[in-house]
Amino acid sequence: MNKILLGAAASALALAATVAHADQTAQPAAASSAKPTFGRYGFDESGMDMSVKPGDDFYYHANGTWAKNTPIPTDKSNYGAFTALDDLSRERTRGILEAAEADPSSKIGNAYAAYMDKAAVEAKGMTPIKPWLAQVKGVTDLAAYTKLAATAARARIRGPFRFYVGQDDKDPETYILTLSQSGLGLPDRDYYLDPGEKMTAIRAAYVAHLEKMLTMAGEKDASARAQALMAFETEIAKVHWTQIDSRDADKTYNKMTLGQLEQAAPGFDFAAFFAANGLKPADLLVSQPSAVTGEAALIAKAPIQVLKDGLLLSSLHAYADYLPDSVADADFAFYGTTLSGTPEREDRWKRGVTFLKDNLGEEVGKAYVAKYFPPETKAAMDELVRNVLAAMGRRIDALPWMSDSAKARAHKKLAAFTPKIGYPDKWRDYSGLEIARDDLFGNAMRANNFDFDYNITKLGKPIYRWEWGMTPMEINAYANFGMVEIVFPAAILQPPFFDPKADPAVNYGGIGAVIGHELSHHFDDQGAKYDETGKLNQWWTDQDVANFKALTDKLVKQYDAYEPFPGAHVKGAFTLGENIGDLGGLAVALDAYHASLGGKKAPVIDGTTGDQRFFLGWAQVWRRNYREANLRQRLVTDPHAPSQYRADIVRNFDNWYDAFKPAPGGKIYLAPKDRVKIW
Repeated sequence: MNKILLGAAASALALAATVAHADQTAQPAAASSAKPTFGRYGFDESGMDMSVKPGDDFYYHANGTWAKNTPIPTDKSNYGAFTALDDLSRERTRGILEAAEADPSSKIGNAYAAYMDKAAVEAKGMTPIKPWLAQVKGVTDLAAYTKLAATAARARIRGPFRFYVGQDDKDPETYILTLSQSGLGLPDRDYYLDPGEKMTAIRAAYVAHLEKMLTMAGEKDASARAQALMAFETEIAKVHWTQIDSRDADKTYNKMTLGQLEQAAPGFDFAAFFAANGLKPADLLVSQPSAVTGEAALIAKAPIQVLKDGLLLSSLHAYADYLPDSVADADFAFYGTTLSGTPEREDRWKRGVTFLKDNLGEEVGKAYVAKYFPPETKAAMDELVRNVLAAMGRRIDALPWMSDSAKARAHKKLAAFTPKIGYPDKWRDYSGLEIARDDLFGNAMRANNFDFDYNITKLGKPIYRWEWGMTPMEINAYANFGMVEIVFPAAILQPPFFDPKADPAVNYGGIGAVIGHELSHHFDDQGAKYDETGKLNQWWTDQDVANFKALTDKLVKQYDAYEPFPGAHVKGAFTLGENIGDLGGLAVALDAYHASLGGKKAPVIDGTTGDQRFFLGWAQVWRRNYREANLRQRLVTDPHAPSQYRADIVRNFDNWYDAFKPAPGGKIYLAPKDRVKIW
């Protein structure tokens, strides 16, 4: 997800999983049909591999045949239920946009028409970006660079630092400016510092890419300049914080005045940097102070040409998709193919839909929910959320490791939740955004400026509690700690996550566990630091904290042991929040399912018990095939464990052992004392 969800104070489910058969993903179940979309009760039995024992690998037991027989489309780095539903969502959105395209007064129609006019883009060539590149090349000193880097930030061009306005974690009724590390063209510091063969090859490819882009921009001495920029970024990588430290809400909360920041990082004129965008913050939060200090020192002594080249190349990367294919293809060759393994760019219409979702998302969303999100789906989801919240309350009462005082506060937090389902109650106003039918590059630049201004002008205003961080068309969900909310866009509320024709056990194992996952994020190793008002505030006793850490340490160790490639392990500490979300979410959803039975025994359907169908429903939503390059990248940059291991978290549940009777000694079998139970 590219949108800012208030820094560390939010966590998303993230794209992952997959649907049964490729030919089944194009349409949802017909409204008049009594048959579920998948299988006979909502689960695709034909995708199972019965030769794999549940106790050896539950993911492949439930999904192995699907995994063997489902190719990854050539325009994707991975493929699963999230991506299959995203294809469906984009097909639907395409229909909305093509209809709007016929209306010359439609803003979304004009924006889509401009994107789809490839001939006009090719005819203009590099002309649209040349004035901006001329400004970059005209920089002569550090003061001019500082001001232009601020202008670049407004255009969403990567610069030396990232900044945005979000809630103050310790004063959640107030907006504050947050500053964080940036400045890298590769996805993470590890790409510069890992001595392994794979990363070494990527670094060489990156330098070649930088040289190629400089050459395409008509620059001289491209090879030497590419090498110099790589050397500079490597030094920046050395001072950057790790992903693990950067997700720690306590470590990243560092409030200081602008004067204190300038004293701590004297190599960069932050007052001029912010003033260039009309900002003069009295206070701000600095997420990674030592990294900001280190970057400022590096910038102060860097050759001005290196700084200019960094800005020039990040500009080409940011706007490549709105320039001729020669530029866009070269950018994709590295960022799409080398880094993620994707062989081909998406069709232009798909990229156009994404552009509209990213820049006019809620304007498109109005039409989307009117056509594709029936009121009965929202009502059913409301009931499911209530049931899962009630189950979480019961689980809190039964916790053996938590003090009574903390339990009382946990119930207060639970009562404070705001679930958001489907779409916003208040839509965003895009009337101030100028869109021209014949100016794709200008539309992109103006949309980025518009979005930047929307964010920055929150300073001094009441909190936008109606605001969403995702559009209704997204196949995702998220938890926002500062808002004490869980959010579920319309498009995820479809099979295999939710199917009104499916057996309830499958729905509870699907969307029920997703609800539980987002709810559990508010009680994960970071979310639990926020109280019932959304404030970063320790509300547990010291003994509660120690007990919780003992349990989470076991979960870290469990995930550290997973090794998708020889020598490449899952990072248990990095993925901890999502793993707690999965563990807690599945537990809460299972309790909610049992409560929904009203004391009756679940029926046996096609030889499967209710609990078996629940766990199969969970495994089904995590179906996913990866390209190797994409999975390797995710091990470094994605706080979610690979989908296989998310499905296999069932190994911690006594009910799963009762349901599937795995024999001791199986690859994922855990003795009762080793099973992790947190929430």
